[in-house]
Amino acid sequence: MQLKNREEEKQVERMRIDRIKLATELAKRDMTQTRLAELAGVSRTTINYVRAGKSCTDEVGQKIAKALGVEVTEIIED
Repeated sequence: MQLKNREEEKQVERMRIDRIKLATELAKRDMTQTRLAELAGVSRTTINYVRAGKSCTDEVGQKIAKALGVEVTEIIED
């Protein structure tokens, strides 16, 4: 029973941010990946992974969207 609870705690919702939409939003704001990482409160490595098409947690996706001043629905893959 205890093992099951630990496994349930590890399940985190994930999303995939559209690489083109992210690049477009960065370009619109003349913002670097480093600056985005600073504003979002995540590592530059995390931003690099997202830009490479890797999925991220919902929490990270929300932070990135907030740092860009957009709704998360505007930058996730369709």
